[in-house]
Amino acid sequence: MSYPPKIYQDSKTSHLLEVIKQYPLATIISVENNTPIITHLPLIYKSKKLIGHIDKQNPHANLLREGKAVTVIFSGPDCYISPSLLGAKELPTWNYIKVHLQGTVSEIKNENAIKQSMVDMTAFLEAPENSYLLDFNNPKMEKFINYVMGFEIDILQWEGKFKLSQNNSEEVRELTKQQLILSQKTSIKPFLDHLY
Repeated sequence: MSYPPKIYQDSKTSHLLEVIKQYPLATIISVENNTPIITHLPLIYKSKKLIGHIDKQNPHANLLREGKAVTVIFSGPDCYISPSLLGAKELPTWNYIKVHLQGTVSEIKNENAIKQSMVDMTAFLEAPENSYLLDFNNPKMEKFINYVMGFEIDILQWEGKFKLSQNNSEEVRELTKQQLILSQKTSIKPFLDHLY
């Protein structure tokens, strides 16, 4: 028996890429001396690779060099599904969308390539309004480039985990889909007010 059940697995590259594009903040996991090293960074997909940059002072930077194995997780929307939503006919559950990738990482050593990747990432993250465009020749970039390391990940394995109540009726799936949509619009102001 496979886990998660096949009904919750999605191997369609177009679906997985949509998650990566909509939710670009990745969890990057490397292992050193049997200890996981974890960093959260935005990554962009370009030319069949994931491209990013990291502060050179981050201890994880040393593991994002030539040929090292890496696991990357992109997290899409998720939410609790209450039985009250479904007329108390089902048990409580949690629906979610995740993309897990395995790959090998290599350092981008060319400073111009790192700067271009930062320009490209900014353009991607600013789309579609493009309220801000990062200038390749911005003087601050010249100072900043000394503190970052660029890297790219060759993707070797793709895995989509889409738990969306597929084991239920069409009516239940539609209700849980609406709950997932609603959960993403919930105001986070009280939460942020509490933190700040």
